[in-house]
Amino acid sequence: MKTIGVPGKFVAKANRSPAIQSGASDAVRNEQAESHTDRLCSFPPIEDTRAKVLILGSMPGKESLRAGQYYAHRRNAFWPIMGELLGADPALPYESRIRLLKSAGIAVWDVLASCTRVSSLDSDIEEAHANDFESFFLTHPGITHVFFNGAMAEKYFRTLVLRLLEPRLLRYQRLPSTSPAHAAISYKQKLDAWKVVIPTDRQPSAHQSPSIGSQF
Repeated sequence: MKTIGVPGKFVAKANRSPAIQSGASDAVRNEQAESHTDRLCSFPPIEDTRAKVLILGSMPGKESLRAGQYYAHRRNAFWPIMGELLGADPALPYESRIRLLKSAGIAVWDVLASCTRVSSLDSDIEEAHANDFESFFLTHPGITHVFFNGAMAEKYFRTLVLRLLEPRLLRYQRLPSTSPAHAAISYKQKLDAWKVVIPTDRQPSAHQSPSIGSQF
């Protein structure tokens, strides 16, 4: 079984799999990602030890795995939203967008370290293994808020991660998925909901943005 993606340093030891060579061409990644027997690995987190907010997806889709970038699908609303909120516009180089997220105190990761999946749909995920969040939170003590990019990220965190964590004061909230598959609400509604991810010390004091989702 092949492995697509690059396991990060916070992947639980039991979940580590050998990664493909980081220098593999896009064509090779394309070919590998189409295999129905591949084991997919999520990316290392976008993180800074000063992070205050953690945004969690479930597992990168095929376009992201091919590009080696978070939320690489051109119709995913994540980077357009980050562009409006932080200036991390999708037209900027990926590394520039990452720097803007870090400077805003925002970390990005996925709940799952690895899984098998025959498409980019979360509903096709099988054999899921979670990332090592206990170690992550220990090395990022400033994080106070965890936001889930859609219902499936929250589901996997609840079932695979939450019961294993030491008690800590964290606020959890589900936000509408930025995936193009989640078309039940408009882009503007998603943008309004996602305004809550901006750390409070960077938000205008006179404005309180509405949110969509659930807390637990």
